Amino acid sequence: MLAAARAGDYAPAAAMPRETTEAKIARVKKIIAGLRKTYPEAHCELDHRNPLELLIATILSAQCTDKRVNQVTADLFRKYRSAADYADADLSELQQDIKTTGFYRNKARNIQACCRKLVERHGGEVPGTMEELTRLDGVGRKTANVLLGNAFQVNEGIVVDTHVARLSQRLGLTRQKDPEKIEQELMKLVPRKQWTMFSHWLIWHGRRRCTARNPDCPNCEIRKICPSAGRW
Repeated sequence: MLAAARAGDYAPAAAMPRETTEAKIARVKKIIAGLRKTYPEAHCELDHRNPLELLIATILSAQCTDKRVNQVTADLFRKYRSAADYADADLSELQQDIKTTGFYRNKARNIQACCRKLVERHGGEVPGTMEELTRLDGVGRKTANVLLGNAFQVNEGIVVDTHVARLSQRLGLTRQKDPEKIEQELMKLVPRKQWTMFSHWLIWHGRRRCTARNPDCPNCEIRKICPSAGRW
């Protein structure tokens, strides 16, 4: 889910007349309306029941599909039920438990170090602010946004994964390639109350319609307001 965006992961929008910020904001409203109608059930697809489970799942999702993460956490969350469980776990055993998510050694170290800080600094609870979250091992702004938006219902920013980066480019909402720069531009265009859902809508559309290599432009629900429609 949270793989960093790369230049080859998406194509920029076709050349189009320079769009004013006001016109772009108006078009974003239409994009949101179209995607909200298409995906009324859109939500975070990482299985979780509480903030700690979402934190662990999000760390595991780096360079890994949500489907694979959910397969791994089905057993993982039964075995480790608290931050203390992860903090006290045998590291080599934890590595084996998450091995199929990839980069398992680094992920296991981050999970254990993160959970030790949760125990030491926060009584084993996941904090609910950007500043506190980004002080945890393995937690950057992107992961913190996932936690804040989905576990705490706080719209602090917009999650930019490969799908959001790709679609933002194709929709002509940004020319940036760096995820944090893309986020900053999107935050100026999308109403704050919809920041969390905007990511979900783009991610769902990116997985189901606007795929990286073979986007289904003819059947796309927002093709009339997409400058890249029909290029594939």
